[in-house]
Amino acid sequence: MKYWYDYKIKYQDTDDRKKLRLYNLENYLLEVAGTVADDLGFGIAHLHPRGWTWILTRMTIEMKELPGPCERIWFETWIEGNAHMLSTRDFRIYVGEEKRLIGQCKSVWAVLDLEKREIVNCFEDPIFENSVDGEVLEVSRVRMTTIPEPTAIVPHKVVYSDLDYNRHCNSCKYLEAMLNACRPDYYGKTVRLDINYQKEAIEGEELQTLYLTTPDGIQYQQKNEQGETSCSAKITIA
Repeated sequence: MKYWYDYKIKYQDTDDRKKLRLYNLENYLLEVAGTVADDLGFGIAHLHPRGWTWILTRMTIEMKELPGPCERIWFETWIEGNAHMLSTRDFRIYVGEEKRLIGQCKSVWAVLDLEKREIVNCFEDPIFENSVDGEVLEVSRVRMTTIPEPTAIVPHKVVYSDLDYNRHCNSCKYLEAMLNACRPDYYGKTVRLDINYQKEAIEGEELQTLYLTTPDGIQYQQKNEQGETSCSAKITIA
């Protein structure tokens, strides 16, 4: 089953080049995923009373172009599969009333036990029956590596405005901090974002954003105070 949602892009979601910010695009995708889950009966409103919540583990976004303010952006979305404690949700992204295809996204999710802060193996629960469409969105995998000699290191302290209802740093805020540290020039080009979430960050924690400029883009790694990787990402430009 495919689902469609659309938004009129707001001025505050675009940047100084009058293009949708990547982290605002990610936020739209998260909102759509949450709406689909609510409609199917296993969204946050249904999981929270059980002490569970959804968390994003990784996402790949490929965009031929980024739309601007007042343009209408459309999301066609479906659940590719639920297996091995992970749920894969796919998107095609369109712009304009004619629904011109401009991008796609593959995202991988898990259900977190809020008290234990552990992943829950729950997809055999009856609430997930008949939710899988099965179509596989073909997206190549990019392997993230550590950055031994970064171009620069920029600190970022997790503050109140970074937090979400799960009491940790919102998924989009990691990417926002990365782009604040270094933003590549991807305007008018095909851009791909790969982002992996590895360890949640909480209020008051200081993250170090390491980045390395490469011939085809920028690689990022965010480490916590213990030296563990909280989030890693790569922006590739073609």
